[in-house]
Amino acid sequence: MKKLVTAVFALFIFNTIIAQTNETEDYVEFDDRKNIVHGVYLGFTPQFGRISKEDAFFTNLKLAYVANRKFEIGLSGSVFFSKQPNNTNVYRGDEVLLVGAYGGLHLEPILFGNRTISVSFPLMIGGGGVTILEKKTNGDFDETPLENDTYDYDSFFIVEPGVNVLYNISRFVQIEAGIRYRISESFELPFYGKDNIKGFSAGIGLKIGIFNMGRKKKIKDKF
Repeated sequence: MKKLVTAVFALFIFNTIIAQTNETEDYVEFDDRKNIVHGVYLGFTPQFGRISKEDAFFTNLKLAYVANRKFEIGLSGSVFFSKQPNNTNVYRGDEVLLVGAYGGLHLEPILFGNRTISVSFPLMIGGGGVTILEKKTNGDFDETPLENDTYDYDSFFIVEPGVNVLYNISRFVQIEAGIRYRISESFELPFYGKDNIKGFSAGIGLKIGIFNMGRKKKIKDKF
């Protein structure tokens, strides 16, 4: 009888160990499917703002890598233009066109990235350049060379923080809407004078790519 009890007890212990091992393996396998997912996208965002109290229009392009839907790092570039009053004695017309571009490193922490709607805090650090286009008699804007065929342009350093609301349409498409503030170094152009492009801008854009590469399907119950 004692041998039978001992054998049954040993069999029970053995089955318990096997069951715990299977449960542990299943748990580890399931948890492994929740590891970091990766993403990469190309983003396009038109924006509206103001430069020196005048309307300004921006177009932003981004190429970024997304880590676990929590942080983005990549490159960002924007082009802009703004009609400004002509306060010079050289350019013709009642207004001139301020045109420029800037770009640099793009960083963006994301909150609630695994949800349909999330919040992010983009930051762009870089530099840019700006020039002036003169208004011709036919109403078009064109760049007029100065003496010795040189052109009127200057460069500047810029930092652009912001806040975005992100809406995940699918794992391939995301919409972003947000506000940014440009903190720019001053530039100086001949005849136009010293100025900067500081100010707010807002826009709605589209991101197209893959935001959760490596995501695996949940384990199905075994019958």
